[in-house]
This record gives sequence, structure tokens and C-alpha cells, in this order.
Amino acid sequence: MASNDILDKKPYKIGIALSGGGIKGLCHAGALKALEERGIKPDILSGVSAGAVVGALYADGHTPNQIAKLFEDVTLRNMTKMHIPDGGFFRIDVFQDFLSSTLRAKTFEELSIPIRVVATDLDNGKSVVFTSGNLVDSIVASCCLPVLFSPKIINGVYYVDGGVLKNFPVSTIRNDCEKVIGINATVKPTDEFKLSILNVALRSYELMFKANILHDKELCDLLIEPLDMGHYTTFDSDKGREIFEMGYKSTKKLLKNKLEEKTSQF
Repeated sequence: MASNDILDKKPYKIGIALSGGGIKGLCHAGALKALEERGIKPDILSGVSAGAVVGALYADGHTPNQIAKLFEDVTLRNMTKMHIPDGGFFRIDVFQDFLSSTLRAKTFEELSIPIRVVATDLDNGKSVVFTSGNLVDSIVASCCLPVLFSPKIINGVYYVDGGVLKNFPVSTIRNDCEKVIGINATVKPTDEFKLSILNVALRSYELMFKANILHDKELCDLLIEPLDMGHYTTFDSDKGREIFEMGYKSTKKLLKNKLEEKTSQF
């Protein structure tokens, strides 16, 4: 008869979930670097929006430093095209081309680490997890902030940003992992904002994202939240390297504190 240990064994030892957050998602790369230095690497990843981008690049074999470098010169303007609205003010074709040329893997199956990418099915009003097939299409779907970007059509279905319903995808891997580390870049909305269509939209999304991550935060074995993320906005592209370093330093400090806590118990 099988023991309970065998029955309860999970397919993955360590899973890492990466939240959305626009350019703030570069803190994920910094956190991954700090985790690597402690010998912690994921057996599976899950990601939403910016977290899906960073996670896919990492699963594709790009180092955290390389990921940070890729986004040093990225801006909303050079990654999108303004057009007559037909579902969004910006087309995301340029960003899609960037991903296609940067990612070596073209499908989920080609990645060295499995990843689950979360998007929102706009037609049926539900959260969807992509795990196979075309990698770039799934990532783009996960990144399409409603109104700002036109929805991504996959197999006749319209998809928008996964953060609309689930901005912190811990639950998508929780049952399959012995331990889950969550890295959350959506800690606190910016304190001030300028009155413009773009800023009002971003402010609204930040508030919505903050509300829908609460349950998933509770599912983490280790929660990493660089608290200073509230100083940045979704499209603070010139602060990418600064955000990366903040993710790295805050994670390094957290891991050091956790290690000291364990040591003091003996």
C-alpha cells in the first residue's frame, strides 16, 4: 500500500509566481538574481503580464542581468503604435515582434523551465491559463491592458491583461508545488497622479490589481514584496535598472533575515 508521502508528493519542488506591474516587473528579474545566489531556482514558473514576460525570458535561458539590459531602453512609445481606436488606443505589434526576435523558444514546450501564463478571456469573462502552444501570442494576450491596448485574438477569442482578474498567479501552481515563492510588484499604488486619460486608467488598474491579489498572497510559502514599488508607475521605463536593483537588494535582505531567523531557533 502506498504511503501518504507518496500520495501527497507534488510534481514540482519549487514554483515561483510573478505578478503583473508594467516596468515594475523588472523587480522580478532582480529577485530571481538574489534567489539564484542562494541556490534557489524554480522548477516551474507562473506569470501575469510583465511577470509573464520576465518569466518566459528566464525560462528561455536569459539571465536576470540580461533581462534587465533588454528593457533599459524600452518605452511605451517605441514598443507600441498609436492608431484609431478599435478596442484600444495602441497596437502592440512592435512589442510582439520584439518578443518573437528575443525569445529563442517559440512554443511553451521548447522552454527549459515550464511556465503558466495567465490572460483574461474577454468574451467569456474568465481567467485562462496558457501552458502549451504559441508562446508569444500567450504573453501578448497577458499584457494587453484594456482600453490602452487592443485585445489579442487567439483562436477567435479576445484576450486582455491577465491582471484584470488575477494579477498574482500563485493559485495556478500552488497545488502542484511543495513550496511556492511569490514575487509581487503591485504593492501600493502611486501616491500621486496627474489628471490625464492614461494616468487615470493606470491608477484605476493599480487599485484593481491591488484588490485581486489578496488571496494569492496568502498562498505563498515565501512572499517577496519590494515595498518601494509605490514610488514608480507602470510605464516608468527610464527607472528600469533602478527597479531591478531594488528587487535584488530587497530580496537579498529578506533571505538574509529568514536565514538568521532559522539559525536563531537552534
